[in-house]
Amino acid sequence: MTENPASSADAEDGPHGIALTRTFDARRELVFEAWTRPEHFGYWFGGELAVPADRMTMDPRPGGIWSLVMQTPDGGELPFSGVYREVTPPERLEFTLKDATAPDGIEGEIVRVTLTDLGDRTEMAFRQLGGNLTSEQYRQAEAGWSGFFDRLTELLAQA
Repeated sequence: MTENPASSADAEDGPHGIALTRTFDARRELVFEAWTRPEHFGYWFGGELAVPADRMTMDPRPGGIWSLVMQTPDGGELPFSGVYREVTPPERLEFTLKDATAPDGIEGEIVRVTLTDLGDRTEMAFRQLGGNLTSEQYRQAEAGWSGFFDRLTELLAQA
């Protein structure tokens, strides 16, 4: 797996997003399944935090809803949810992303994942945008996603 260290520069085209690129040693279909199957998504989303399966829903189709609750070590809960906007197996996903701090009445951030087939490897282009977060929140979110993708790498290595 490789990470594009220049990804932050791409996110600076405006203060309203994140752009990360990773290459995984796994077929594109497996990477797509890791984004769309609850048992896989719950393993890596949240990094080291627990994501109980009974607190998670995923309906990966346009208009379908996803939600989950991450549990923090101190007993706190971090709920996330959104709506799938595009689901094109095994190459593209687009969905909204909201957490408990998001103001009422907004759709949330938009997450776009594009998977490029490199044979036995897959390049993942990840983009989060929307402008709903401050620059500092985007920096924190970028660090969070980077850690999540480290866990995704672990999951894919087990496949």
